[in-house]
Amino acid sequence: MSELIEGFLGKSIEGRKSRLPAKLDYLQSATGLFLGLFMWGHMFFVSSILISKDFMYAVARFFEGSFIFEEPKPGLVSIVVAVVFLIFIVHAALGMRKLPANFRQWQVYRTHMKMMSHEDTTLWFIQAITGFAMFFMGSAHLFLMLTQPSTIGPFGSGDRMVFMWPFYLLLLLAVEFHGGIGLYRLSVKWGWFEGENAKQTRATLKKVKWAITVFFLALGTLTLVAYLKIGLENIDQNRVGQKYAPTTQIHEIYQAKVRA
Repeated sequence: MSELIEGFLGKSIEGRKSRLPAKLDYLQSATGLFLGLFMWGHMFFVSSILISKDFMYAVARFFEGSFIFEEPKPGLVSIVVAVVFLIFIVHAALGMRKLPANFRQWQVYRTHMKMMSHEDTTLWFIQAITGFAMFFMGSAHLFLMLTQPSTIGPFGSGDRMVFMWPFYLLLLLAVEFHGGIGLYRLSVKWGWFEGENAKQTRATLKKVKWAITVFFLALGTLTLVAYLKIGLENIDQNRVGQKYAPTTQIHEIYQAKVRA
C-alpha cells in the first residue's frame, strides 16, 4: 500500500519525497560515464588501423583472447558487446525520462531555450537530438558486432565501410557530440574539478570539451577514410570477403613453400 501511495503522490506515507528519481538520475550518470569512457577507448582501438593493418589485426585478436588461447575466440567479443548493449539500453531508457513527452512540453522548453540564450541549455538540446539518433544507429552497430564478431579486422571492417560509410559518419558525429556534451554536463552536475571558482571551472571545462570533441572527430574521420580505402582496394583486387592474413603469417607461408 505504501508503494501505491508513493506512486500516486510522489511521497511516502511518512511524508518524505521519493528517492527513486535521485537513484535513477545517479544510475543514468553512472551508465553515461561508462559509455562515454568506453567510446573513447573504442575509438583508440579502431583507429589502430592508422598505424598499420597488422597492428589493427593484433588488437582485434587480443580482444578475442589470443594472449590466452591458441585460437582466437570471437565469442568473447560478443560477450563484451552484449554487456555494453545492455548498459546502452538502460542508459537510453533512463535518458528518455527527461525528454519532452508531448508537444506542449516541447513548446515550453523551446521558449525557455530561446529566452535564456544559455549555451548549456542549447547543449542539452543537441545531446537530446543526438541521443535519439544514437538509439537507432548505435543499436544497429552493436547488434552487427554482437552477431558478427569474426568480421572485425582490417579487411572485414574495410568491406563494411564501403557500403556503410554514410551510416558510420553520422554515427561518429552523434557519438562524439552526445558523449562529449554528456561528460561535460556530468562534470558540472556532480561538481568534478570545481575548485574555488565554479564559473571559471565551467568555462575551462567547456573549452576542454570542445577540444576533445574536435580531436575525436578528426581521429574518427581519418579512421573512417582508412577503412574505406582498404575496402575499395579489396574490391579492386577481388578479395572482398577474405580474411586478413598478417605480414608475419604471409612470410611464414612463403618460407614453408620455399622449403618444400
